[in-house]
This record gives sequence, C-alpha cells and structure tokens, in this order.
Amino acid sequence: MEGGSAMRRFGIILTLLCAAVLTLSAAPSYASEAVAPSPADSTSFQHSLSLDVRSGFVTQHHDLFRGVNATGTTINASASAHIQYAFRFPSASRLGRIMPSAYQGVGVAPYTFFNHEVMGTPVAFYVFQGAEVARFSESLSLDYEWNFGASAGWHRNLVVGTKVNAYINLGLMLKWQPGLCSSAFCRSLDGWTFAAGLDMTHFSNGDTTLPNVGTNIIGARISASRAFGATAGMAADGGSAARVDIRQLRREARAELSRKSFLQRTELDVILCGTVNAETITYQDKEYKLDGKFGVAALHINPLYRVTPCFLVGPAVDVQYNEGINLADHVAGINPVTDEIRFHRPPLAEQLAAGLSLRVELQAPIFAVNLGFGHNIIYKGPELGGFYYLAALKTFVTDSLFMHVGLKVCDTESSNNLLLGLGWRF
Repeated sequence: MEGGSAMRRFGIILTLLCAAVLTLSAAPSYASEAVAPSPADSTSFQHSLSLDVRSGFVTQHHDLFRGVNATGTTINASASAHIQYAFRFPSASRLGRIMPSAYQGVGVAPYTFFNHEVMGTPVAFYVFQGAEVARFSESLSLDYEWNFGASAGWHRNLVVGTKVNAYINLGLMLKWQPGLCSSAFCRSLDGWTFAAGLDMTHFSNGDTTLPNVGTNIIGARISASRAFGATAGMAADGGSAARVDIRQLRREARAELSRKSFLQRTELDVILCGTVNAETITYQDKEYKLDGKFGVAALHINPLYRVTPCFLVGPAVDVQYNEGINLADHVAGINPVTDEIRFHRPPLAEQLAAGLSLRVELQAPIFAVNLGFGHNIIYKGPELGGFYYLAALKTFVTDSLFMHVGLKVCDTESSNNLLLGLGWRF
C-alpha cells in the first residue's frame, strides 16, 4: 500500500525519539542549590489551565497530500488549538513521589488541514502527561509532554478509512516561569507559565479499517498556562519551594532504591492483548482488499529492572497470533465475476510467532510509557521476519492491574496492529 513504508519510518522515528526522551527524563534534573527553602503545602493538589496553539507540516507520503484529491490542492499544513486541564499530585503522596515534577490531565483540540472537503475538521480528545527533563536556570526548563487519545470528524478518503482515529503526539518544550525571576514585572506574572517547542503528531486507526496510510505532522507549539489553587503561585508548575522539595524527594527515592537487592528492584509485567485488523494482499502484481476482519492476539512477558525510581529496562518475550498473516501463499483463486480473491487458511505455524525485544519504560503517576525494539526468533513465512517496534501506554487502575494500549510497527510488509489489553504487574 502506498505510504506504508513512510508510515513505518515515521513510527520508527517516533519510537526512537520517545526512547531518547525517556532516557533523558530518567536522569537527575538539577536546579540551583542556592534557592532557600520556603514553606509549601505538600498535601495539596496543584491545578492549571492552559491554551496551546500548534501548527505544522503534513508529511507528503501519499499522492492525496500532493494534490491528487477532489479539490486538486496540496495538503501540507495543519493548525490546532488545545485547551488543557492539568493537575499534580501532592509531593507528600505516594504517587507524587514517583516523579515529583510530573503533571497530567485531559485536553481537547480542533484540527484543521485547511481543506475541509477532503480531510474534514477532526477534533482530538486525549489524556496527557509531562515532566521536567532538565533545568537551565531558576525560571527556564526543558520539559517533555505526550498526548494520547482519539480524534473524530474525519472525512473518509484515500488515506483515512474511518471517521474516528487514534491520536498520538510527543513534544519537547522550553518552559519559562516568570514568577521565579527577581524583577517586579516578572513577579507580577507569578503563577503563569509560557512554553514553546517542537512536536510530532500521528493519526492512525491501526489497520482496523482500510485505507490506513496515516496522517503525520511535524511542527511547533506555543502555550500559556495559569496555575490556580491554594499553592498556585508557588508550586503548581515547579516553583522554587516545590523544586527544593522535588530535589529532596529524588534524593530520598534514589537512596531507598539503592538499599534494595536485585530481585527487589525487578518487577514482572504479564500482558494479554487482542484486536482485529483489515487486510490487503498482493497477488500476481495486483492488490486485493480482503473482506471481513482478522483477529490478532498477543502475550507479552516483560521483566523490568528499576534503574532509577522512574526508569525501568528489561527484555520481553512477545508471542503473537495473527490470522491475517501469510495469506498470499495460500490463494485458492479469483472469482472472475466479482474479482474477489479466495484463499485457504494458513497453518497455525505460519500465523504464530515468538520474538524477543528490549524494553525501556518511564514510570510516572498513573501512567507508564513502554517502548520496545525486537525481532521474531520462532516464525515461518516471509511476513513475520524483520524487526518490529513497540510503543505502549499503561494506565494503572490499581498498583498491579493496568490497561495496555499500544502499537506494533513492522519492518516487513506485514500488518501493523494495535495492542489493546490488560496487564498485571508482579
């Protein structure tokens, strides 16, 4: 399918960028040690509202974006406006100590591609989380933020097969908190935070319906947020008193972790996933869209070693059954009247594979982001070879039970697929 290779490359780049952010986020972040501690309410939640404006370049990986569409115009730009509500857990709470600088919340954003007739005007609804990566001065820091959710309102076309798509975004931003500066003007803006940075966005339905070429955006963002609540002016976005607490919490957490044995620092995730895919196969140089849906089931066993309080790494065993794999070698014939292709069901050995992957995970309050890079070890058929890349969001319902939503991207022409399921952390 045209654009499939471009989508895989974008997925690989996004996965590698996420891995770099996870690695940076796991490193200690140091603020100025000259800040004098001041009293802060460590038992209160901090809240904020923000307005975020984003614009970007739509990657030209399909003819539709290059002007082969109903309007005959190029689709190469997008814009969106995001309203976000965020909160931080109290620094004295158990969740607040996992990653003290983390904030999380919900957002909504209308998107335009400046061509409603072809693309529609989708609206994204999502959860998000961010945290400090590094601090350059009292008022300036580098933060990351991910968004994950769904977008509705698409027009079906040659690249979008559904009106509702998954929405994934990752951004890196410089954040300025003027209230931490010494001037009177800056102090008058206490509680405000301004940010600017770069981000990547991907819309996809995970091949649950075809076509699914995907829509990718590389762009920039600016935002302004206002903290509110009892500690709004001091701690809602990492104020000086809060940063002193954060440094102390980090030191205490690292010291506590260092006293644990190897086994005490190791956890085991067992995950069961399932989804359905739409499929196409190429036979005698012609591509056929297959009727119906094809089931996918997967089991992931992933021991994780806690390197730091919020950064984990470990190998994983990935077992997957996909009934839409290796069909081209079992074609029974073509119906000359309807031009439908028929095939025999491949043997189980050609639709079942077991692989090994290396996983890294960023643990934060409520959420964990897990990324993997692997290769099938036991498999048959051409479509199960090659490397695969995994990206997943875990949402913890309890300390052990979590929901798992992810995406698998393959090097080969085999189907990419969603990874939807439940997991248990031992």
